[in-house]
Amino acid sequence: MGALALAPTLAAAGSCPADKVLAKPREIGDHKNVGVKRKTLAVIDLSKWRSVGDLRLRTRRLTIPVGGVVPTHEHDDRPSIVYIIKGEIIEHSTLCSVPVLHRAGEWTPEFGPGHAHWWENKGKIEVVLTSSDVVPPDQLDGPDM
Repeated sequence: MGALALAPTLAAAGSCPADKVLAKPREIGDHKNVGVKRKTLAVIDLSKWRSVGDLRLRTRRLTIPVGGVVPTHEHDDRPSIVYIIKGEIIEHSTLCSVPVLHRAGEWTPEFGPGHAHWWENKGKIEVVLTSSDVVPPDQLDGPDM
């Protein structure tokens, strides 16, 4: 089923509609990775900057094939900004009662208590996005995953 067929139940403009934002996080299930490729583009060591601690600012490119799934993950303690470069992708969030459609040219922040989500590509082309996040060094992955 294509993303357009889901349009009546999706949030518009890449964010959760105000009347669909949840005060208490909902259960979204544990979805596993399906076909996602990750490439680390840059990492900056923040440990000597403003006493921020042993953290890194990382930017990755994710490529999600048609039918691909970015697995369920949390952002309680990992701020991130995602920018959609190509395609459309659907986000399922603990903090929104409806799926949210993100399109090329849109960005979305990811951070805060109870914030967890998973993404799926139900479109007709692969999705390419960048994700910049702040992580401790033990959460860095290899250059290509």
